[in-house]
Amino acid sequence: MKCIIQRVQYASIVVDEVEIASIKHGILAFVGYSVQDTPKVNSWLAEKLIGYRIFSDSSGKMNLSVKDINGEILIVSNFTLCAQTSKGLRPGFTDAKLPEEASELFTELYHLLTQYDIPVSTGQFGADMKISLLNDGPVTFILEQ
Repeated sequence: MKCIIQRVQYASIVVDEVEIASIKHGILAFVGYSVQDTPKVNSWLAEKLIGYRIFSDSSGKMNLSVKDINGEILIVSNFTLCAQTSKGLRPGFTDAKLPEEASELFTELYHLLTQYDIPVSTGQFGADMKISLLNDGPVTFILEQ
């Protein structure tokens, strides 16, 4: 599993010219599942997304989590994160989880995150999404397990 998280002032997703999700201040997370991932990875990721301290406190230090700031989370499934890119000029996707299995894991992640009493939005699995965001910092991290 690979996840890119960005601290954002806002983010939104449009599918077929219709906005389907948006958040204000919080985390935009792109999540890609690989063939070896099991549901256990979602517990780890949910705790990271909720508790990762990437927001500034009153001293300007990254000491606050999205929950601490009453922020929001927008998760987006992104199989291209699992691409093999070390050889050639075209990415390979044999390490990415099959769509049906990835969709189940992604849905489970969404349900885990909603249990933390924080607003969570999601993109549309498998859709051609147009994503707008304002990265705050920039602050971007790669989470892998």
